[in-house]
Amino acid sequence: MPVFLFLTLFILLLAGYPVAFTLGGVAIFFGMISLGMDFFSFLPLRIWGIMTNYILIAVPLFVYMGVMLERSGIAEELLETMALIFGKLRGGLAISIVIVGTLLAASTGIVGATVVTMGLLSMPTMIKRGYSPEVAAGTISASGTLGQIIPPSIVLVLLGSVLNVSVGDLFMAALIPGLILLGLYILWIIILAVVKPELVPAMPTDELEKFKGKAMIRRLGNAFVPPSVLILCVLGSIFAGLASPTEAAAVGALGASILTIIQGKMNIKTLTSVMVETTHITCMVFIILAGATALGLVFRGMEGDTYITNIIMKAQLSPMAFLLLTMVVVFIAGFFIDFIEITFIIVPVITPLLVKMNINPIWFGILMAMNLQTSFLTPPFGFALFYLKGVAPPEIKTRHIYKGVIPYIIIQVIALIIILKFPETTLWLPEFIRN
Repeated sequence: MPVFLFLTLFILLLAGYPVAFTLGGVAIFFGMISLGMDFFSFLPLRIWGIMTNYILIAVPLFVYMGVMLERSGIAEELLETMALIFGKLRGGLAISIVIVGTLLAASTGIVGATVVTMGLLSMPTMIKRGYSPEVAAGTISASGTLGQIIPPSIVLVLLGSVLNVSVGDLFMAALIPGLILLGLYILWIIILAVVKPELVPAMPTDELEKFKGKAMIRRLGNAFVPPSVLILCVLGSIFAGLASPTEAAAVGALGASILTIIQGKMNIKTLTSVMVETTHITCMVFIILAGATALGLVFRGMEGDTYITNIIMKAQLSPMAFLLLTMVVVFIAGFFIDFIEITFIIVPVITPLLVKMNINPIWFGILMAMNLQTSFLTPPFGFALFYLKGVAPPEIKTRHIYKGVIPYIIIQVIALIIILKFPETTLWLPEFIRN
């Protein structure tokens, strides 16, 4: 019966039915057949437990912080300044977009806002400067998804809740893997500049002439100081043990509001739109979580977790073989369903096996986050691809975006293999800071 439950679920999801209601509907249908309606008396307590989960309060706060920063104009200033800094280099504009994507990831954690902002501001400029449409589309899409792995990341908050581990530890563990991925992105652009320089030309000299002396110093300060202070306040307070991730999220939300006021962009219209979007995203996450809770309850009531555990244990898979199998399944699932669904559907099923196989949940959480990042890039349903297509100029076709992200998907797989082969890349920093 658990097999039919998941088969029905994936068929309905692929058919395009709303995720939250599909999860809840399938759970209730199979629960009524197998367990009876009395079994659902446990469900209200489970959902109440989610709604009162202190860790999950960080979700709306980080969402608010990201949306408010996107409205503040800081992202635009960062992109323009970084483009001028690296403008003399072939591929410099692409490198600047990767670095800005990293900074926005560390100060927002919202993939959609980052991709849309960079797509609107950078895509026309890259095409105008002679960049290949594939390179431009791939670089912007990949850079926008760095918010999945670089803290503060909403997916890490959700994974921490599902895996029952410290979100602060996950944030610390994700820092080095995020920087590894950043380095691999930049290395790829440098290789491209050497092998096919015509695809990534330098900026015209006359534009760079304006970026000198005091004007350069003033612009650098205006572009880098505000987001850097915000990142320091949010991540620094967590790493120093001064605040929990939820408290740091509140600091970030307040800081983003103050920066927007300083930039002169705060008004009733801005505040209203930010609050509406924050409410929309938060409700989406929590209603999916409620549906996933119902599904998990029925799945365990049908002894599905025992069924899967027995299959894995009888197969006598080593911990590494089990991890590889899990990563392949998650990677393939990312082609079809969103990271939130994967987090709430697949991870709870796998979690009991981590204990049996003595696999570090922090390491596993970072592996999952890195893998889930590919769900935003992998055709045909990668959300980052949809976001970019929605704001790209008419000459940028879907085929350009799909072709452009392929090298970055390969890079993400390489980074995943590095983390899988060398667990210390994730575990060293949390242990160092703790000691």
